[in-house]
Amino acid sequence: MMFQAQVKYLAAACVALSLLSGCQTVGKKPAINTAPLEAGQDPTKQFSLEGKIGVKTPKQSGSAFYTWQQDQDQFSIQLNGILGIGKTIIEGQPGQVTLDSSKTGLISATTPEELLERATGWIAPITYIIDWVRAQPATNEAELERDEQQRLIKINEADWNVDLSYADQDTLPNKLIMRQTYQSGEEIKITLLIQKR
Repeated sequence: MMFQAQVKYLAAACVALSLLSGCQTVGKKPAINTAPLEAGQDPTKQFSLEGKIGVKTPKQSGSAFYTWQQDQDQFSIQLNGILGIGKTIIEGQPGQVTLDSSKTGLISATTPEELLERATGWIAPITYIIDWVRAQPATNEAELERDEQQRLIKINEADWNVDLSYADQDTLPNKLIMRQTYQSGEEIKITLLIQKR
């Protein structure tokens, strides 16, 4: 369970590391295990996403392309041109998350949130994105709104307001807009486009 929460923090690392980047193309995909699932494994936790992410905060903004591969409790995210550090690979398994690039070398942490803070100096509490991209709330406390087809279109959870959009009759979203507003009125806005699953 603890690592499931850690995996959810991975998206925060992807978002924050994308902040100051320009639009770059993604290179070769990281390898992912294609062996058949074993008994008890969740098929929804073996997926691949490609797309574009944009982040806007009161102090900075930017966008980048990403490739995210998930295989149960292991993940790999590849980013290019992030923060001017060239090709960047973020990988995780239970108890260890690493970020590696030619300019920064290897940075490691026990959680993606800790890694995010080391790499960028700030924390984005986007702890549930692995569920949101699958059109699911992460907790029972989430406030939800559905469309006429019963697809999830709004989530209010963990101080984040999430709008989900779908292409045609798809049951999984192709766009998520996540917003968090501080007491000062300042807002973080994250737009995640999923161009390929």
